[in-house]
Amino acid sequence: MSLPEGAGWRGEGGRSVVWTITCSYCYITDAGLSNGSLAILGQTMTQSPTVAETTRKAGAARLAEVQASALRHTRQEHAMETAQDYAEAIADLAAIHGEARAVDLARRLGVSHVTVIRTVARLQRDGYVSTRPYRSIFLTDKGLRMAEESRRRHEIVVAFLRALGVPEATAQTDAEGIEHHVSPETLAAFKRYTASN
Repeated sequence: MSLPEGAGWRGEGGRSVVWTITCSYCYITDAGLSNGSLAILGQTMTQSPTVAETTRKAGAARLAEVQASALRHTRQEHAMETAQDYAEAIADLAAIHGEARAVDLARRLGVSHVTVIRTVARLQRDGYVSTRPYRSIFLTDKGLRMAEESRRRHEIVVAFLRALGVPEATAQTDAEGIEHHVSPETLAAFKRYTASN
């Protein structure tokens, strides 16, 4: 027995057969059997409540794994977005004032002093900043590269939005969110569009 091309077809004796593909199994359900039998790859077996429940739980577990993976990815992306914002702000403050202090970062980013301290500790752990107690915060080479890349992405997005006719203030605000979520291919397209207009 081969799988049909469509979602449903008529089997032997005119019974309607519907097939379903899950992540790891291919089931062909024989709708003409009232006892819940399944034809699994051409072999018929009676589906017990235990099999049905196990199958449902396995599907739910796979769905939960996929969702957890997607949420984990989103959290990692948000953490990287925060790191990029901090690197940019530290670089800007260092260029203006010669140093970046936690109080200045809190004011610049609109967060609490405690949030800055916790985030700077994570950035230090990840190698983006260096700091000592009661001292300024400095970007490492890795942090400087991140700040430069973030600045470049920001400028490309702002230029693109301006080319579309978006007012400057709105372009700056919108670029803060967009710059973290566009692919390199999209950035290249933004750059090409801006250069041609």
